[in-house]
Amino acid sequence: MFRLETEVDKGRRDLLRSRLLDTNTTASPILRALRGTPAERETPLHVWASDSEGALAGGLVGHTWTTWLHVTYLWVDERHRGTGLGTRLLARAEEVAAEERGCRRVRLETWDFQAPDFYRKQGYEVVCVIEDYPPGLTEYTLTKRLG
Repeated sequence: MFRLETEVDKGRRDLLRSRLLDTNTTASPILRALRGTPAERETPLHVWASDSEGALAGGLVGHTWTTWLHVTYLWVDERHRGTGLGTRLLARAEEVAAEERGCRRVRLETWDFQAPDFYRKQGYEVVCVIEDYPPGLTEYTLTKRLG
């Protein structure tokens, strides 16, 4: 018999994460080979753009892990949209990921009202579509090969 709880518990979350990592490492020779190497850790990658007054004009927040760049956020202030700034931010992150961190691929998620067409123009391919996530929206996962 089990007792199920729905409380938020950071201690048990961390224990679960540790046990899952150990289980996955045991089960996968690829993950086992990563253990203890620099590629095992996620490394933040941020790119910022300021306007002529020094205000934030746009930015990209992501991280690299193994040979992948994961873009978490890409945002351009409305006043600067259509100027190519988003393309420049994304290209700079891809450049750093590939040339300085050895990344070969990129992944990101976006919603249908955001920028799936923008990413397709940058060479990204849709690899997953989740309809009604959240209700009324569609989420896309896109990837791109670098180099």
